[in-house]
Amino acid sequence: MHRSTHGAAQVRREAALLLDAVPGPRRTEPEAPVPPVDAPARSWLWRLLPTPAGTPFTFCYLLVLVATSLFTAYADPDTVSAVLRESSTDVAHLTRTPLLVLVASALWIAGGLTSPYALGFAIVLTALERRIGGWRTAGVFLLGHVVATLATEIPVGISVVAGHLPETSLHRLDYGISFGLMASVGALAGLLTPLVRALVLGGVGVMLAHDLLVFTDPLTGWGHPLALLLGVACWPLLHRREGLVGAVMGTVPSRRGPRRTRQTAEAPDRR
Repeated sequence: MHRSTHGAAQVRREAALLLDAVPGPRRTEPEAPVPPVDAPARSWLWRLLPTPAGTPFTFCYLLVLVATSLFTAYADPDTVSAVLRESSTDVAHLTRTPLLVLVASALWIAGGLTSPYALGFAIVLTALERRIGGWRTAGVFLLGHVVATLATEIPVGISVVAGHLPETSLHRLDYGISFGLMASVGALAGLLTPLVRALVLGGVGVMLAHDLLVFTDPLTGWGHPLALLLGVACWPLLHRREGLVGAVMGTVPSRRGPRRTRQTAEAPDRR
């Protein structure tokens, strides 16, 4: 009996070894998904672009600019020329329909979608709106657009009345988003680190100085630095907004302690 039992156990061990030698499907443990290496880079690049939820003002405004740029590219040239002239913020239109042309002139990009102003608008206003909100971004843009436009066109009217310029100067073609964009650049620079701020303002300043030296359009050349300075002048208001948001979100230390903590510390121990 003992030999029989031992022989049966030996047969089972040999059979198990044979079964293990037969090739079959390998059992592998499921591996944890590996996150893509460039996920942070894609997230950072995504924040450079306007979105309907994150930057509604910039997103909607950019859609309008894309539509008007496509119109200027594919519509009848005579119709495009007539519409642009009716949207011009020249002295003649400013004296008749100032509010209409101030709004209409900001609906076009000089040079269309291939202009550097198109890319600059998308990046600068997106970054500014993510920091200070849509209403304040719209206010900065509007401030630069309106004030710089009036500051460059009013002297033209005075010069025509004084006889220093011909009457044709009252009907010069003037439209675009460049004044509002320069004011937005100036405002955004105040929210950057000192090194990046110096690089941005220095680079933009060199570009504007070059435009003044070339002297192709002196009115626009002087309007851009003025709009940039208007944006810089908004720094105190923007920093106040940043401090307020930081105090609400808990990122800026407040001198006043939480009310619940203060009450808890002062309450006697009843245990």
